Amino acid sequence: MHLVKHVAQRRPLLPRRAASSLGRQAPREAPGSPPRPVGTKRFGTVEASAKTGAPARAREKSLTVATLNPQVKAVEYAVRGPIVLKAGDIERRLLQGEKLSFTDVIKANIGDAHAMGQQPITFLRQVVALCCFPELLSSPAFPDDAKQRAQRILQDCGGQSIGSYSASQGLQCIRRDVADYITHRDQGVPSDWNNVYLTTGASDGIMSILKLVVSGRGPSRTGVMIPIPQYPLYSAAISELDAVHINYYLDEDNCWALDIEELQRAYLDAKLHCQPRVLCIINPGNPTGQVQTKKCIEEVLHFAYEENLLVMADEVYQDNVYLPDCQFHSFKKVLYEMGPEYFNGVELVSFHSTSKGFTGECGFRGGYMEVLNMDPQVEAQLVKLLSVRLCPPVPGQAAMDVIVNPPKEHEPSYAQFTKEKSSVLDVLAHKAKLTEQFLNSVPGIKCNPVQGAMYAFPQIFIPPRAIQEALSKHSLSMAPDMLYCLRLLEETGICVVPGSGFGQREGTFHFRMTILPSPEKLQVLLGQLKGFHLRFLEEYSQEEPDSSRASEQPD
Repeated sequence: MHLVKHVAQRRPLLPRRAASSLGRQAPREAPGSPPRPVGTKRFGTVEASAKTGAPARAREKSLTVATLNPQVKAVEYAVRGPIVLKAGDIERRLLQGEKLSFTDVIKANIGDAHAMGQQPITFLRQVVALCCFPELLSSPAFPDDAKQRAQRILQDCGGQSIGSYSASQGLQCIRRDVADYITHRDQGVPSDWNNVYLTTGASDGIMSILKLVVSGRGPSRTGVMIPIPQYPLYSAAISELDAVHINYYLDEDNCWALDIEELQRAYLDAKLHCQPRVLCIINPGNPTGQVQTKKCIEEVLHFAYEENLLVMADEVYQDNVYLPDCQFHSFKKVLYEMGPEYFNGVELVSFHSTSKGFTGECGFRGGYMEVLNMDPQVEAQLVKLLSVRLCPPVPGQAAMDVIVNPPKEHEPSYAQFTKEKSSVLDVLAHKAKLTEQFLNSVPGIKCNPVQGAMYAFPQIFIPPRAIQEALSKHSLSMAPDMLYCLRLLEETGICVVPGSGFGQREGTFHFRMTILPSPEKLQVLLGQLKGFHLRFLEEYSQEEPDSSRASEQPD
């Protein structure tokens, strides 16, 4: 008993210095002296080193290039790559007053319509504005049909506010509108709104589906078939997810058509080292601008049916068809017309977006995907995956609703909406023809017709000496068309993307440019491009091109 009491009364042993301070007040600071360091500042490495005389040791970074996720390092995205960084640097130099041979940078590298001066569609902006600021619903400046759409969207929002989260799949009223739009577009082919998912642009939907299908190791690793040339989102996503690229080449000599024999070749080659599970199609094409025929789509869907492939149909340019002998055919409609065996069997996911078409509303990040014939248990996993990011931007959902639910003929906004839509598409068609004809008039450049989308992807002749210089430049190998595009930017201020960023057949060189600049600026761009190209050929003309490569010779 006495022992227990004695132990309980003992004070804990402390270091002498710490114990001596117990029960004493801290010494007062001298008047005017700096405050004593407190908290983490007391233990600063530099201060401690200064007091002890020991050299300061720099803290190592936890995250370095060596420890970085290798799949992230493998990602490349050409449309915002080195060329664009260089363009930004040149813009800063111009703003700082540096005198160059040009006064501004023309960014023809990316399909950003509004950045190139395209005016917004009035009705779309009215509806989104009303959703964002409902007090405007009482304003006589807004037409009744815009107010009705905004009120309908707000009623579906939590708290009737566009600032609330929506369901992970998106607002129900907009998903229903998307389904009605698809049914009308496909001339009565039914669409179930439960199969519609609103997304953060088409890119979000594409990434979500790829995340679902990528699995396996070694020979069972998922292979994804992508067109070459392709939009770099696909190659970047496949690299990030550590899947296998399966490249199938579009036929440049046949206006970038999709050849079913080339699909079969790519598939059989890939079967030797992976498991092909996905077939990606971009129609109308990016960067190539082709519009696939109905017969071609039928062959692709039959191939997917036979080889048990999930089809991802990127149809964001479905409104951008310019030639009268070309027509957009949705993969879903063609699949339906092939009969129940196909329509109920092929797994198909199709994508659309606010960013392209006639609206060009890239910044809203609105889009949708329609999912057909997915295993219900897998679709439950898709919903779970989408719920992780809570919901797509609700203003973007509202913008998507206007695209799929435009003014009707009897409504007050119909005339202005139709006029603005037609104007945008007519100007794009004019610029597509202008670009093709001009490029084909330049010796050493060959351009297929721009049937749709927003880009030209011309083949360019690069002299052998320029190729050699590119491959040995600064002891670092550079793609020859990268050298070409860098020189073009530095000498003219024109920013385009080398074809090597999209993929191309070995021995051919291209660049992608948008047709989005205004007709006046596009004329300037094409004129400067022609002058540069002729100077480039002359500079490297000491060696004659190989006569056996006629497709690459200057005219």
